[in-house]
Amino acid sequence: MEKFIPVVVIKELGETDKILKALKNNDINCAEITFRTACAAEAIKYAAENYPDMSIGAGTVINAAQCEAALAAGATFIVSPGLSVDVAKICNQRNIPYYPGCVTPTEIMMALDLGITTVKFFPANIYGGLKALKALSAPFPQVKFIPTGGVDRSNIDEFLAFDKVAAIGGSFFVKESLEKMANEQA
Repeated sequence: MEKFIPVVVIKELGETDKILKALKNNDINCAEITFRTACAAEAIKYAAENYPDMSIGAGTVINAAQCEAALAAGATFIVSPGLSVDVAKICNQRNIPYYPGCVTPTEIMMALDLGITTVKFFPANIYGGLKALKALSAPFPQVKFIPTGGVDRSNIDEFLAFDKVAAIGGSFFVKESLEKMANEQA
């Protein structure tokens, strides 16, 4: 698993190259393309075909139909804002990593029952941040977290220093990468 998982919202297919090139230019070889837009599946397919050296996943997957569409497009991992049993089952059957959003002990226990040991902690800033992750890690030592939402340059090092953090998710990686590329071209 990559240490950084950029949350990528592609509104028009033409944005895909610019965003993925900027991420690669910033030494990030992963993209979670969200299912928030009409062109999400098409963008995932394009990214998977044209950036085979990158780990291309689908984010904001909230049901089985979206999961099927993402996998058919070539997604190699699935991320959800919450936990979907249907999505978990599809991913398990196909041996695809699934990172559901889990912020309560009950949700984490449900994920564990489904064989999931790495969960998205979203929105991290609203649900207690690093302090909450440390508290949740005590009863769930086998669980790793991907904090997303409210993680940025001001606190990323603190999160990364915690051994229960598998990766950091966030849209700020995209913004930083695009700004860096623009500055280099200026």
